[in-house]
Amino acid sequence: MSSALRFVLVCSVVVLGPAFAIPHAQALDAGEKLPEVGLVDLSGKRVSVAALVGKVVVVDFWASWCAPCREELPVLERLYRKYRGQGLAVVGVSVDKDLANVKSFLAKLPLSFPVVHDANHQASSRYEPPRMPSSYVIDKKGFVRFVHAGYRAADAALFEKEIASLLAK
Repeated sequence: MSSALRFVLVCSVVVLGPAFAIPHAQALDAGEKLPEVGLVDLSGKRVSVAALVGKVVVVDFWASWCAPCREELPVLERLYRKYRGQGLAVVGVSVDKDLANVKSFLAKLPLSFPVVHDANHQASSRYEPPRMPSSYVIDKKGFVRFVHAGYRAADAALFEKEIASLLAK
């Protein structure tokens, strides 16, 4: 490739940027080890992946501005209440920039599972959720078994099926 053509291509990528960017694969996929969340929940307790080994875990990335998140979070809350006694843990990771938005959202939709605020994208940079919401269902050994990008009403039954199957193992 000539240097002139290379220069034009590089300039096009720099100027046009994301419009022509090739989407990257999500960083975390089924079969991979669960990375550390590494944040403190809204009650001030550190969320540690090591403490969750031996449980089935759902790590859910959401935002207050996300309409599908408002549909999904009550489903996760119901599943958490139903299965937590059998070893289910759920961690909600809000990617909102403003903590006040998170608190306002949770005042309207209280959740009993831990929620961390990831304003600086420390956790989301390790998971790279493809869209909001994105959920990772992890087995008792700490491996991702299912990844959900987005949420549709039919996903509620699928979540329950996946969780129940992992709890039975």
